[in-house]
Amino acid sequence: MIINDFSKENSLISKYIFELRDVSIQKDSMRFRRNIERIGEIMSYEISKTLNYETVKVTTPLGEKEVYVPDNKIVLCSILRAGLPLHNGVLNYFDSVENAFISAYREHPNDDDDDFEVIVSYLASPSIEGKTLILVDPMLATGKTLENVLEALKNHGKPKQIHILSVIGAKPGIEYVEKIFPADTHLWIAAVDDSLDSRGYIIPGLGDAGDLAYGEKL
Repeated sequence: MIINDFSKENSLISKYIFELRDVSIQKDSMRFRRNIERIGEIMSYEISKTLNYETVKVTTPLGEKEVYVPDNKIVLCSILRAGLPLHNGVLNYFDSVENAFISAYREHPNDDDDDFEVIVSYLASPSIEGKTLILVDPMLATGKTLENVLEALKNHGKPKQIHILSVIGAKPGIEYVEKIFPADTHLWIAAVDDSLDSRGYIIPGLGDAGDLAYGEKL
């Protein structure tokens, strides 16, 4: 896996990560969503540098000019619900891509917070055969969600290239995903934390991204 860790370089992403983590600032749900969206926009610009380009001719009011434009067929897949702000950020830059949505949640069969499995209950996706797949999951914790999403998408074809976008990840989860995904997969991540707690949440992380973006659930 090709890991692009933005925390290892100076960029505005570090400011947005600070605000996402801060317990006082993150209470503003609109600002929280917008900061994740901004990270998606910055990552999209960086992803654009890895795409294939073709030469096309454009007609202006005063003549013609050859320009380079991406020629990749892209499917953007968001993991509901926490992935929506990051999805929107990517969509702001890749506005003509196809879109897919998948629902994945943690089920605790024995009412034990420490014992859970990730359940995929909804998937709406076009064919991903031979296309560039961008998977959006803001919190890469255990890696089990991405594993289940990859399995669920198999019936929709085999992508030519995979990009994973995450805001914060834990080292154990990243190591797990490296074993599951193809070696040429790109991981774009804004920050990497060292560990998970017994419930599989990132430490120190930022809390529950879905709840902070859209309100607490039952």
